[in-house]
Amino acid sequence: MVDWDIRKLQILRALREQGTVTATAEALRMTPSAVSQQLTNLAKQLGVPLLEAQGRRVRLTDAARLVLRHAEAVFEQLERADAELAAYVHGEVGEVRVGAFSTAVPALVVPAVRALRVTHPGVTVRVREAEAGEAYELLASGEVDLALSLAAQAPAVGDARFTRVPLLADPLDVALPPGHELAAVEGLRLADLAGEDWIFGGSGPWSDITRGACEAAGFSPRQGHSAAGWTAILAMVEAGMGVALVPRLAAVGREGVVMRELGADRPVRHVVAAVRKGAEDAPVVDVVLGELRRLADASSARSAVHVSVPRIS
Repeated sequence: MVDWDIRKLQILRALREQGTVTATAEALRMTPSAVSQQLTNLAKQLGVPLLEAQGRRVRLTDAARLVLRHAEAVFEQLERADAELAAYVHGEVGEVRVGAFSTAVPALVVPAVRALRVTHPGVTVRVREAEAGEAYELLASGEVDLALSLAAQAPAVGDARFTRVPLLADPLDVALPPGHELAAVEGLRLADLAGEDWIFGGSGPWSDITRGACEAAGFSPRQGHSAAGWTAILAMVEAGMGVALVPRLAAVGREGVVMRELGADRPVRHVVAAVRKGAEDAPVVDVVLGELRRLADASSARSAVHVSVPRIS
């Protein structure tokens, strides 16, 4: 029987995800030569070729993909074993490392930390702000235990490494300058703003979301100014420099602009959490996920409440 080496299998899986030996070495904090040596030893142990040259790169053989298909079940079971051991030894005591995108940190993660200090003082949450790509790399490498992202940026539902947990649908409202002629219009639709200057980033997910929402409403947004952070975007809106789509999570507590709920063509973005497959059984991870779900449900309930149309004096 083959003497399976879990660490070497993890390196092989990392190579599949990273694409190159150099990137794998960086992700695992190893040297490229150490990665190559470990994979060579694994191929000898298994008695099959795992890599083949493809120009200056290498790619996994069919045998390597077969090995990883079975190894994913092993990784999942080991995560479950860790979770059960943690429950046996510590119960609801321990540390959960959370990687979350910028809007989710103040809107969901920080309130969760505050609540857990009261309800579960034995649970410590370590927060790391990270956009989706980085968050899932950290999750896969074991550097965080829980990742929050937009569903559109999350790994596919069928990704064998992770379990996805839907949290909420976050409506996108439009931010208008005070005194804007459309600020008090009932039944405001995104298409009503086709002639406005829009403020959004030059590239990245929020640019894609803004362009996609406007194009779905029948127009291409005219970009008046470019900014990535909500502080800058809302300051420009307040100054009358344009309008912007703003997720409701990001607009909580904002003053100086008129936030309007859109009508029939209102876009939404979906927020999800993810853990490594099997790790959702860990008591402390379950506690943090439960609090995040509670806050997400409360946010969804608030979003369902009718937003009144402001009167312009």
